[in-house]
Amino acid sequence: MTTLSGRTRFRYSLGSFVTGSFGTVPGLILVKYLTDTMAVPAAAAGVIVFLPKAWDVLFNPIAGRMSDANLLKTGSRRRFLLIGGIGVAILFALMFAHPGFGSPLPDALYVAILFTACATAYALFQVPFNALPAELTESADERTKLTSVRIGVLAVTILICGGGAPAITSGIGGVAGYRVMAVVIGLIVLAATLLVYFGLKGAPVGSLRPNTVSFKDLSRTIAGWRPFRWLLGTYFIQALGIGTVLAAIPFFAQRILGSEGYGTVIFVIFVGPALLTMPLWPRLGARVGKLNGFRIATAAFAIGLLGLILAQSLPLAVILVFVALCGVGYAGISVFPLAILPDLITAEEERTGETRAGIAAGVWTAGETLGLALGAGLWSAILAFGGYVSSTDATTDQPHSAIVAILLGSSIIPGVLIALALPLLRRSVLEPRHEPA
Repeated sequence: MTTLSGRTRFRYSLGSFVTGSFGTVPGLILVKYLTDTMAVPAAAAGVIVFLPKAWDVLFNPIAGRMSDANLLKTGSRRRFLLIGGIGVAILFALMFAHPGFGSPLPDALYVAILFTACATAYALFQVPFNALPAELTESADERTKLTSVRIGVLAVTILICGGGAPAITSGIGGVAGYRVMAVVIGLIVLAATLLVYFGLKGAPVGSLRPNTVSFKDLSRTIAGWRPFRWLLGTYFIQALGIGTVLAAIPFFAQRILGSEGYGTVIFVIFVGPALLTMPLWPRLGARVGKLNGFRIATAAFAIGLLGLILAQSLPLAVILVFVALCGVGYAGISVFPLAILPDLITAEEERTGETRAGIAAGVWTAGETLGLALGAGLWSAILAFGGYVSSTDATTDQPHSAIVAILLGSSIIPGVLIALALPLLRRSVLEPRHEPA
């Protein structure tokens, strides 16, 4: 069993600045960017956000096979990390450049094309990044430690990028705010990419097993890999809820709490408890089991979200307590799936004698991507159903129906989605397959 040094854990975890930035910022502000600077109707904005992610879902398994093949050829996945990360940095900055073609349609098409290209580059980074824990060490305890550090860095990323991006856009204002924000986030992504690429040089690599032969074999593998499918189903539903919440935050801050600046406050209150409790979840998992820990975290997140329905009648301090509870639960639902996944991958690779890390990471990333994209699409549909008025002026008055839609879409709907994962958290998630290879 390989024991990882603290330096290796930290260097690997810096990749969370890439995954956290791209996973958080577009979901947080892209719908509002489209509706409130380009006057794109809410329903159309939802389509623009969803379609590039839908393509990404198709491309992620391909990226997984490419990553596995490159591992066998070169003995490392680092090249894909470098190419993907640099691509994300450049394309993200361009995505918010807003060339201003003069009408919503060409402006929206520009965003859609750049977002699709950026999502493709992101897949080239995230798929090998998710595959690495199963190869850096064969120890389940070491993987849990690695995941805990990774999620801790992810929480810091969410605090810096998720809190900083809205602060930059609202502080500078207008199109210029989005342009500056995109350059800052792009530089963070670029720096993290280079640090991971050079930092993992010489890091341990697991046994190089034959790659999956074809997509037919891939489909057969996933169809018969019951623990993986249960875990992925849970993660997908929760990603759907998280995607809805991310897209809702700027609207909730401005229209329910009364100021767009509260978006940054929400992120600080959300991420602070997440950072504090992050080291505690693995300890709880060691005591009560990973699945039970996962269930407890899910319940905490769901209760926190459901409490936000009272945002118009309770003091702000009480609402922020519910936000903090969401952060505590989020830390747990982030740690446990990623701690269980490498164990499932290793068990399947030992059973078949073939590489599964890249393919599993590709399918896993596709599920997460689809969930987050559908969450943003669901939020756009909620706005459209409530009659939200899109405009180039973010202060435009909204009808009462839109306010009600924002309130329900920020609390009850994502809360129910998070809670729906509970029935999927069966003991079968941890059961290995016993049939012959």
